[in-house]
Amino acid sequence: MPRDKVDAVRRLQDQGKVIAMAGDGLNAAAALAQADLGLVMGAGAGTDAAIAAADRTLVRGDLRAAVDAIRLPRRTLRTIKGNLFWAFACNVALPLATAGLLNSMIAGAAMAFSSVFVVSNSIRLRGFRSAG
Repeated sequence: MPRDKVDAVRRLQDQGKVIAMAGDGLNAAAALAQADLGLVMGAGAGTDAAIAAADRTLVRGDLRAAVDAIRLPRRTLRTIKGNLFWAFACNVALPLATAGLLNSMIAGAAMAFSSVFVVSNSIRLRGFRSAG
């Protein structure tokens, strides 16, 4: 029953757990809204309320798509953080060269490396393979 689903989600949240709920219809709408991450699957009768309550809508009615909906954003965020780290680390060379503490050729090479690294690291996301 819908109320039992909400109670189960709340009980797990009270234990300090982060809850992702996947559902496909009206009976799951309240639990989808209560969960930390609500995923509605498929498109059929009775899913309008679930779509409105969920955080994400999965086009495929396959539960493995829920795994991808979590894995891909995590991998993307990890890539962004890595890109920012290396971009800032390599860009430190510019002020050092300006202050005369570093050869300008090394600073130029660091800037070029930064650009190549960020682009090639981002392209790796194209290799993401679905769980299903």
